[in-house]
Amino acid sequence: MGALDGRVAIVTGASRGIGAEIARLFAAEGAAVAVAARTTEPSASPLPGTIGETVAQIRAAGGTAEPIPADLSKPGDRERLVDETGHRLGVPAILVNNAAVSYFTPVEDFSPKRYALMFAVQVEAPFHLARLVLPGMRERGAGWILNVSSVAARHPSIPPGAFAELGATVYGMCKAALERFSTGLAAELYKDNIAVNALAPTKVVPTPGTIFHHLTSEDDPNSEPATVMAQAALVLCSGDPASLTGRIAYSQDLIREGTTP
Repeated sequence: MGALDGRVAIVTGASRGIGAEIARLFAAEGAAVAVAARTTEPSASPLPGTIGETVAQIRAAGGTAEPIPADLSKPGDRERLVDETGHRLGVPAILVNNAAVSYFTPVEDFSPKRYALMFAVQVEAPFHLARLVLPGMRERGAGWILNVSSVAARHPSIPPGAFAELGATVYGMCKAALERFSTGLAAELYKDNIAVNALAPTKVVPTPGTIFHHLTSEDDPNSEPATVMAQAALVLCSGDPASLTGRIAYSQDLIREGTTP
């Protein structure tokens, strides 16, 4: 018996990195997983990984998954993602908002187009997807929404450290908005037995994206494996919604608490 037997999960940004690791673990724990991202062909992105590859890995391990292409910056794609998940797998009980488009540029040089795209994918999409899955969760009597955040949501110290030079202000702003959305929605939905949490890695995770942006490297001794985030995500998406909701959690701290799915 898996911790997620009989549940349907949507995991966005699941073609690579943290999202793919969460999708694989959730499927191993019995969930039927909708693997969502933009990348359907290797040539479509400079980064490795596609939704088809993630699904193939899940199926090879005996799990259930469906690849659903979605550009999370587009409202129509968000609606189609939830509709197709329902038709192909069933009503979603779990939503993991992990998709991100990130640019690291000082505010003075940040283009309006890139700003709008980051906000659409990292803030508007989680808001919209949550609204789309809530009716089904209410009907089931339970649900779990997890928004993947970052330590960048924390306010920088003054005088600033080296991180300030990376141009992470807009990225941090998006993640801070996502965290406030998570706690507010958790309060709204407490009576409905629907958990809403935000989860950030304690240390930077060496994913294709973070390596591309030179935030870490594969052999960085101060990094954190993606498997740690996946285990922490399982904790927040499998327990009693009323007892574990409204958290802004950090992966290693959550696991050290000894909370088990």
